[in-house]
Amino acid sequence: MPGERDPLFTVEKGRMGVGLGIHGEPGIADEPLPRAADLANLLVDRVLAEEPADSTQRVGAILNGLGATKYEELFVVWKTVSRRLRDAGYTVVDPEVGELVTSLDMAGISLTLVYLDEELERFWTAPAHTPAYRKGEAAGAQAAGPRRSTESLEGTTAELAQGSDASRRAAATTYQALEAMAAAIREAEPELARMDAVAGDGDHGRGMVKGVTHALEAARAPLEAGAGVASVLAAAGDAWAGKAGGTSGVLWGQFLRALGAALGDDAAEVSGTTVAHAVRAGAARMQELGKAQLGDKTMVDALLPFTDELERRVKDGAPLSRAWEAAAAVATDAAAATADLRPRVGRARPLAEKSVGTADPGATSLAMCARVVGDVLAARESDRDTDRDIDRGTEQDTDQDPDREARR
Repeated sequence: MPGERDPLFTVEKGRMGVGLGIHGEPGIADEPLPRAADLANLLVDRVLAEEPADSTQRVGAILNGLGATKYEELFVVWKTVSRRLRDAGYTVVDPEVGELVTSLDMAGISLTLVYLDEELERFWTAPAHTPAYRKGEAAGAQAAGPRRSTESLEGTTAELAQGSDASRRAAATTYQALEAMAAAIREAEPELARMDAVAGDGDHGRGMVKGVTHALEAARAPLEAGAGVASVLAAAGDAWAGKAGGTSGVLWGQFLRALGAALGDDAAEVSGTTVAHAVRAGAARMQELGKAQLGDKTMVDALLPFTDELERRVKDGAPLSRAWEAAAAVATDAAAATADLRPRVGRARPLAEKSVGTADPGATSLAMCARVVGDVLAARESDRDTDRDIDRGTEQDTDQDPDREARR
């Protein structure tokens, strides 16, 4: 990772890692470095093994250099790849050989086949004009569309609907929760990176720091404008999804948006029941997008137990802060238990065996966030209790000394 002293993994001289991820995830195996023709055969065999049942045997092909492989070497490998595909009965449509997707410090190659039907082939062969990739004559490619200037964003906060008193109070608590999450994640970044590097690309800590930092910044404007909790969470969620990168960034962003939508800007009251319902809505949205289930070794393995426990405690009459604290403890235990699981989805799935013994970093960071949010809720509840005690004390003093209020 940029800024780190130690590499995510190493490959011994004379050997190659097979099955590496494009972001630098370690491979599924190390093998002796072969001749170009043998490497081509290995790549073709592995990719053809994934052929869909309805294949038309028309394929788009990409032989990609990861950044430190010479073009001459790529074309030597392509000679064997193209012959193997033809001999296997495939028609190769508009192949690409070159550096299309590169990765830091990576001397390697990747082979991709796109199994084409009539519609996909039309798109595959269409002209393209982008900063990083151009193909054919893209009609009107030089005609720039309307550009959105920074001026068009001015006044956005002024147009936000004012939140109800209860929703604005919830928005203030949300902002404090994001502050606490940002502090905790920044402190835990190295450990989250270490956990992610076992079977991933080691960037989970960095992605979480970016996501929560930008979410916190984005939440400030609607909060100061008097918006409710839904608007604050929507702004935070969009910033998290847009700036963090990676799958977890999008999932966190959509979780916050769904949470806010369920709470609303005009709620007369934000109760424990309301919050539990909103958390359930956020969890459902996360599962809808990520498709993960319990046992897949993802953040869902901490989120669903947390949600179930929160609902149960609230239903039993516990105050929100106590219910949240208990649910956070359950999430922490559930996250730790993911160390025994083998990932069934996501980038860690090909390295399932390597990940056994290490807890899922996404579940770990989610449980960590749940714990510090619980601390914020407890502190807010303590402050309200203190305010009520002061109010009661003032009333008692006034009752005992009728002239006290007049003197004040």
